[in-house]
Amino acid sequence: MNAPAVSSHSSERTIVFLVGAVQFVNILDFMMVMPMGPDFAAALNIPTSSLGLIGGSYTAAACVTGLAGAFVLDRFDRRSALGVAMVGLVIGTLLGGAATGLGTLLLARVIAGAFGGPATSIALSIISDKVPSERRGKAMGAVMGAFSIASVLGVPAGLKLARIGGWRMPFFSVGAMGFAIAALAIFLLPPMRDHMTRKGPALEPAFADLFRRPVVLLSYAMTVTATMGMFALIPNISAHLQRNLGYPRADIETLYFIGGIVSFGVLRVAGRLVDRLGSTPVAAAGTLATALVIWAGFVRVPPPVPVLAIFVGFMACTGLRNVAFNTLTSRVPRPAERARFMSIQSAAQHAASAFGAVLSSQVLVERADGHLERVDDVAWFSIVMVLTLPVLMFFVERSVVAEAARAPAAA
Repeated sequence: MNAPAVSSHSSERTIVFLVGAVQFVNILDFMMVMPMGPDFAAALNIPTSSLGLIGGSYTAAACVTGLAGAFVLDRFDRRSALGVAMVGLVIGTLLGGAATGLGTLLLARVIAGAFGGPATSIALSIISDKVPSERRGKAMGAVMGAFSIASVLGVPAGLKLARIGGWRMPFFSVGAMGFAIAALAIFLLPPMRDHMTRKGPALEPAFADLFRRPVVLLSYAMTVTATMGMFALIPNISAHLQRNLGYPRADIETLYFIGGIVSFGVLRVAGRLVDRLGSTPVAAAGTLATALVIWAGFVRVPPPVPVLAIFVGFMACTGLRNVAFNTLTSRVPRPAERARFMSIQSAAQHAASAFGAVLSSQVLVERADGHLERVDDVAWFSIVMVLTLPVLMFFVERSVVAEAARAPAAA
């Protein structure tokens, strides 16, 4: 069945561009905060050991609303729902720039996460609705490329703005950008109500059917494991580099820029490797390399190699691992349950992110001179968690292959 036709002023390319722009703002809003942690921590008298709470508050809110959205978002015009989600995200971002302490900043990040989570689900649903299956992979790739662009350009630019104009400026700048993109999306996207008139099975039985499949439960366990271990470290990387390893604040944006460039290249190579070798072998290689980098940069202090090598290695290895992981999870759901599977997976990722970030904030201790203690404990936890990923992927991939083999026989 062909995708619904779109009007001349709202072509498929325009839709992909606008959805990609929405994802760019959404991802940048999330990614820029933690690298700026030491900046606003000093300005607002927030202990750097509590930075995980700020990252965790966003992901916890995104988890709750993302899961709830799986039940209610299909009842609304996708264009209207996306507009509401983007306006809420913008308000949360602007409130972050106006924060006066830990409490107000946490509130702002909760608001941003509460709307940012559904914004991602709606954006991917729009692509699924409007782009035919034969071109959908390319469209999804273009939209997901927003992550690389945010890494390469957005985060370094935000860090530079913070260094030049203060830590509030990136919040206000991203908020203004988000408002402009939200307006464009509302005015240029066509109404999207086709999904509201389709007949199909009730939502509750569909969810029950999804959870009856062991491979789905195993995949969600894999998602939680892969995410939790990394987000115990990610909110604290910038603080660790500056406070513990003495890396200059003025060079942090350059660090993220180089890391983003390398990660962008690795993502392109990783996809070909996965197609050629399979997800599990590539993930195993990326996981072992990730564990080695974490040990070198966070357990052994001072590290045996320069900070630049540690950071670039961390981004490159995790990128390799994540491509393999996401490729495998995309094979788990059946076509009829893909949207629900993705929504629940997103909620699981956000919940695991929040748990990992909050856990690290409870473990880490800040000394009077700003040095973070017990980073090695957090790093060992991260290493143990990431090393379980290839094992889980092996069983998930074996189950996916077995289900695919049974499908023709059942037909």
